[in-house]
Amino acid sequence: MTRHPVSRRDFLRRTAATAATLGFATPALAQPTAGRVVVVGGGFAGASCARALKRIDPRITVTLVEANATFTACPLSNAVIAGLRDLPAQQFDYKRFAAQRITVTLAPAVGVNADARTVILNDGVRLPYDRLVLAPGIEIRWDALPGYTEAAAERMPHAWRAGDQTMLLRKQLESMEDGGLVVMSAPANPFRCPPGPYERASLIAHFLKTRKPKSKLIVLDAKDAFSKQGLFLNAWKELYPDLIEWVPLSKGGSVTSVDPKTNTLTTEFGIHKAAVANVIAPQRAGRIAELAGVADKSGWCPIDPVTFESKLRPNIHVIGDAAIAGAMPKSAFAANSQAKVCAAALAKLLAGEKPDEPKLINTCYSLVAPDYGISVAGVYEPRGGLLADVKGAGGVSPANASPDVRTLEANFANGWFTAITGEVFG
Repeated sequence: MTRHPVSRRDFLRRTAATAATLGFATPALAQPTAGRVVVVGGGFAGASCARALKRIDPRITVTLVEANATFTACPLSNAVIAGLRDLPAQQFDYKRFAAQRITVTLAPAVGVNADARTVILNDGVRLPYDRLVLAPGIEIRWDALPGYTEAAAERMPHAWRAGDQTMLLRKQLESMEDGGLVVMSAPANPFRCPPGPYERASLIAHFLKTRKPKSKLIVLDAKDAFSKQGLFLNAWKELYPDLIEWVPLSKGGSVTSVDPKTNTLTTEFGIHKAAVANVIAPQRAGRIAELAGVADKSGWCPIDPVTFESKLRPNIHVIGDAAIAGAMPKSAFAANSQAKVCAAALAKLLAGEKPDEPKLINTCYSLVAPDYGISVAGVYEPRGGLLADVKGAGGVSPANASPDVRTLEANFANGWFTAITGEVFG
């Protein structure tokens, strides 16, 4: 997508538009509808879809299936790792869903019978549906990086699903001696939150600068290019010139194996022994997507860009990180936007009507320091069977913004998080 600089006024206008979108409630359809929708996954995508369905038509029976009573949000979790935020600020429950007459079933979904249209829970209960929405998020590919297993993650945390892993990485950084080497690995595309590893690198560098000034961070990257690259690199040069070393693919950054016993990461060009190792491993759609038959050989789920219905299984829709959404990134904002479009399409389909062609939005905020934010925004539409960029509708933070603008964007990031979590879980 072509990126265009945006002014401070544009930032304010865009944030106002974002807040309006987050608070938008689609009016009920004129004609009566009925049907049973089961939503599997209670993150930003699934929870948003369940609530949007009930706002559109309260007569639709909605069941939300989620394995955990507490949802721990990934956005801003890098600030938790850097000691700038506490983990409880990331955690939310589903107590308010009952007021919308959404049935919340706290149990893992372990299977889908697409022919019988039922979701199978771990206790054997079968939930019937007319339409199924899968929002399972991501799963670490434990077979993708030699040496990296679930056991290895207890020594070399990925922290790519927020919660215990987030706190493990934080505690490792806090207990590391000043002068220790931190080594991160960033995977090849696609993966959850494209700018996430680089925000994490920034905030870890901030932690080192303020708490362990003799230490250093190396980022081993399986790519030569990444989201908001120019903005990040310029910020690192300005804020952390001696703390961060980024090693791209072309200079030997791709990690080929790890050894948790020695805390080392190996590339084609050498071995890096770390005091703290953060291995962000390759990913795929959550396990239930494969069990339901909606994931292809890539591990992700091809979908129709208008309805988010699976291209592999009828009557099953996939939203959020698990979906192959074309140009649209795997972010919480994108998941929320997709959920609303999917909910509107489901209501139309259940009423026997044709869904409208959507336009979707996404904004990704990143903190480079507590008072230094940057962002990228995009608008997407169905084109050629995928979601494609709307040319000229996106933009990034200006390269030479003033400190006031950077602080403003940091405030926007925090304000966005409060707004979206309030809408989805409040």
